[in-house]
Amino acid sequence: MSGIRLKHKGWVVIADGGKALFLVNAGTPSEPALQVVGGLEQRNPSTAEQGVERPGRLSDGMGGSHRSAVQETDWHQLAKEDFARDIASMLEEHVQAGRFDQLIVVAPPSVLGAMRKELSDAVTGRIIAEINKDLTGHPVDKIEKLLFD
Repeated sequence: MSGIRLKHKGWVVIADGGKALFLVNAGTPSEPALQVVGGLEQRNPSTAEQGVERPGRLSDGMGGSHRSAVQETDWHQLAKEDFARDIASMLEEHVQAGRFDQLIVVAPPSVLGAMRKELSDAVTGRIIAEINKDLTGHPVDKIEKLLFD
């Protein structure tokens, strides 16, 4: 992942479906020094834990003898999408306040896709790199090494 050069005061967001970490480069492009400026967390249990009722059923016709099951809602995936929307909203607030000119987004592919749908042009115009990886469990110094070495 080397070759990424993040300006002083550029931001990195590290996210998955339930946790986000906002970091700022307190160093220089050649010697980055990431510092935590915020975070966001959402409890997101599995769909089995969230959906307690059986899926509904629909009658297929007038006779009423044949019924089909309705597909069960994936509550876990919906919560990930809501969380991506929350991250996008926070980034929008920060970009409007002029807190960053550059942004690196690091998230698993499904979360990245959900975030892309929600990010404004003002935020996407500042993205210098998108990385399809889950780094939420890594310490900041390891994230630095993975992004910039």
